[in-house]
Amino acid sequence: MMSTPKIEIYSTLTCGFCKQAKEFLAENNIPFVDYNVATDAEKRNELVEKSGQMGVPVIDVDGQILIGYDRATLAKLVGIEA
Repeated sequence: MMSTPKIEIYSTLTCGFCKQAKEFLAENNIPFVDYNVATDAEKRNELVEKSGQMGVPVIDVDGQILIGYDRATLAKLVGIEA
């Protein structure tokens, strides 16, 4: 069995795609850490360093950066069937 990847999601409370990404992970029992970049300046700076932009969501799966929510790509990165 594959080890669980470290997943960090940089999001805001008003972002629909962020919500979808978090729901997808939760439905598949995949743990993740969620950072609200609207209120956390340090994580907002980290988001820009990792992605080169301010858009959310940015999802970091073991160092692989996914910009935006793409269900198929996210599923592949976390090792499940979409």
